[in-house]
Amino acid sequence: MNKFLTLLIPIFIMGCKTPEARRPITVKSGSFINESVERNKKLNATEHALIEKLMQKQEQNYIASENGFWYYYNNKIEADTLSTPKFGDIVNYNYNVKTLSGKEIYSFEDIKTQNYAMDKEELFAGMREGLKLMKTGETVTFIFPSQKAYGYYGDENKIQHNTPLICEVTVNSITQN
Repeated sequence: MNKFLTLLIPIFIMGCKTPEARRPITVKSGSFINESVERNKKLNATEHALIEKLMQKQEQNYIASENGFWYYYNNKIEADTLSTPKFGDIVNYNYNVKTLSGKEIYSFEDIKTQNYAMDKEELFAGMREGLKLMKTGETVTFIFPSQKAYGYYGDENKIQHNTPLICEVTVNSITQN
């Protein structure tokens, strides 16, 4: 019995010890994030330089949007009776997708006519913001830097990662919700 207590008391004392936090095996610094930020800044600067060069060459009256892309009207509707889409409105539109060099990635026929419930469905950021600027019957050409298009992943089909895009978009109708 004495031997039993001698074994039981140390086990009991060790069992009551407060738990210690485990330390990580390796300590990581913020260097990955800093490198990523620098890489993205360089990519952004390169894309902006290419886009600026393209806009100068095309001699269109491009408008810089507040959302980080550029556009011009192929067909602008001046009538005040038409409105731009609001949250929940259904926008019926057609568009194509090209590279900055003008190579067609997706044609109007490839994509077909689309319906989009404004801000209720998934759509790449540039197109979502671009549609908000348009009225029924307008055609606009947008230039989207890669971060406003399909970004780092591309569309996992024909659009490669970090690809700036040109999209010509026509809004056929806007159905108010």
